[in-house]
Amino acid sequence: MLRRDFEPGFYVEHFIKDLGIALEEARRMKLGLPGLGLASQLYQALGAQGFERKGTQSLLLALEQLNGVSIKKYDI
Repeated sequence: MLRRDFEPGFYVEHFIKDLGIALEEARRMKLGLPGLGLASQLYQALGAQGFERKGTQSLLLALEQLNGVSIKKYDI
């Protein structure tokens, strides 16, 4: 994230699918998992912004968009 390298290790689109499966299972088990719901919403927003083929670390892009900020690149 700090290097602003958003190439996939695991695709956002696959994570959205997995989050959906987890949410459905939680509903089936009558579990309230608000953190999971929030993560799903943030990743769905990221996918809607066109980043579904980027890595899950690109969540930073959705958070930047949500807050109207841009975090500078660090060479680490």
